[in-house]
Amino acid sequence: MVSFDYTTVILYILGLFAISWITSKRITDQKDMFSAGRQSPWWVSGLSGFMTMFSASTFVVWGGIAYRLGFVAIMINTCYGIAALAVGFWVAGRWNRLGISTPAEYIKLRYGKVGLHLFTWAMMIKRILGVSVSLYALALLLVALIPLDEGSFLRDPNTGTLSMTWAIIFFGTIVVLYTMQGGLWAVLMTDVLQFIVLTLVVFLVSVLMIFKVDSVSEYVANVPEGFLSPVGGGYGWFFLMGWVLINFFITGAEWAFVQRFLAVRSPKDAKKSCYLFGALYLTTPLFWLLPPLLYRGIGPEVNPGQAYILAAQSVLPPGVLGLMFAAMFSATASMVSSQLNVFAGVLTNDFYRPILNPRATESTLVRTGRVFTVIIGAMLIGSALLVPYMGGAEKLIIAINSLLVVPLYAPALWGLFSKHIGIKDMLWVSLSSFSLGALVKFGIVGNPWMMEFDNLVGIIEYLKANSKNVEVSIGVVMPIVMLILLEWRNRSRVQDPGWANIENQRLSVEKELEESSGSGVFDPMPANIVIASLLICGTAMVFLSLIADSGQGIIVVFAIALFVIAGIIYAGVKRLIRKALN
Repeated sequence: MVSFDYTTVILYILGLFAISWITSKRITDQKDMFSAGRQSPWWVSGLSGFMTMFSASTFVVWGGIAYRLGFVAIMINTCYGIAALAVGFWVAGRWNRLGISTPAEYIKLRYGKVGLHLFTWAMMIKRILGVSVSLYALALLLVALIPLDEGSFLRDPNTGTLSMTWAIIFFGTIVVLYTMQGGLWAVLMTDVLQFIVLTLVVFLVSVLMIFKVDSVSEYVANVPEGFLSPVGGGYGWFFLMGWVLINFFITGAEWAFVQRFLAVRSPKDAKKSCYLFGALYLTTPLFWLLPPLLYRGIGPEVNPGQAYILAAQSVLPPGVLGLMFAAMFSATASMVSSQLNVFAGVLTNDFYRPILNPRATESTLVRTGRVFTVIIGAMLIGSALLVPYMGGAEKLIIAINSLLVVPLYAPALWGLFSKHIGIKDMLWVSLSSFSLGALVKFGIVGNPWMMEFDNLVGIIEYLKANSKNVEVSIGVVMPIVMLILLEWRNRSRVQDPGWANIENQRLSVEKELEESSGSGVFDPMPANIVIASLLICGTAMVFLSLIADSGQGIIVVFAIALFVIAGIIYAGVKRLIRKALN
């Protein structure tokens, strides 16, 4: 990167801390810290949910699949949109009606202390390991862009670039600090900034890549057969249906997303936030996967995992690469900050306060939440530092994560609708589904000793050849079928005590929610942050167009578009303020 790129990155990081400092002024109690005082606008929550799905692996994994297999990568990612729309219709409003501060509060009410401990510790380990791999992937991608002079203690002598160790510590610490300072408000509003930067860069790269294509016929002739097919490479229609179900349970039950449904003012706003999230995932995958898709037909053959970066480097003018750096950092920072805040909230509200300090004041809970944010952040950074020493264990971690999703999320989400499912049913579904999946994946398919049994060779080969369908069958279909059977078996049983708990909770807050819904005073802060972000990004684009040696016209068009959007939002804010005053 050149000096202008470093300036862009530094300004971006300063912007994150500025937003965190502004939002920290709003934190007066633990509800502000972990649920934004239920005052988040629905569109902020929706954009934040959209960004929470992103990480550096989005560029590496999905960009690699797009480069290798083609249009199927877009189909896989639109499954997120279908799932989110379904969650918005059936689930999001139910979460908001509970009036809880953290999703763990629901688990405790519905499934008791056993369910709380099972879900909390299993999911915390899962998310720390999963997010640490994403943080490592981010550092791996970005260190190559930061060469250092000899003698610098931050330099890796083998590569001449920023050391992986220092990169992980540096990137991780930035996210921990702004999350600790500004709480969920900081997470939400920095996600909005990150959405702006990510969208700006991805659309810029996509447009520049389109102009690089000489002719459609020549491009089609250069890509592999079936490249434009919606399915392929083992990703068939059965897998896509299973992927929709998996992400329905993730979006509807994973705590980082539930937290966004709790942060808005009303069930209606919770639904709208999820609809926005879903609409974005139905419409945008084509654009942010276009660079590796086009690069396959117009560029040299490369490592699929590097296709996105190389495509961006092939078209971005000097000085604009810093924006790509900021976009990739944004993607992972959103995921990391979401997990930090949600689990710090769980440990503060559902473990520290009831067990260690029942009489804790609100200021004590806020301080404790910040301490837990630092502790979890340190664990995450430490785990990311260990990734290169794990070798094959990295694949083991990712496999275990995939095996845990539906077996844990499905019973949790089922409990929102069913009065007959209890803690024993939750344990039976979760443990049996996970155990069978682990047995098939590691005890049979992944165990070379099993190949010594001639009568098992055919079965093992079949399982390997149909691995994705087998994973969907065991990890998705099996727990859902088990829950249906348990629901039928328990149909004549008196309602589970946990159901009575959440019904009492819902009824106790329903009147309050109805009275407060729609009566909140218009809050211009989120929109003002968006306006400032758009103006700063537009100004940066104008400056970069002056130093770029190519693509100046396109960059200026993007800058003008940002100024126009900022003006439209500003006019809307002024109108809403006048309406509120009248």
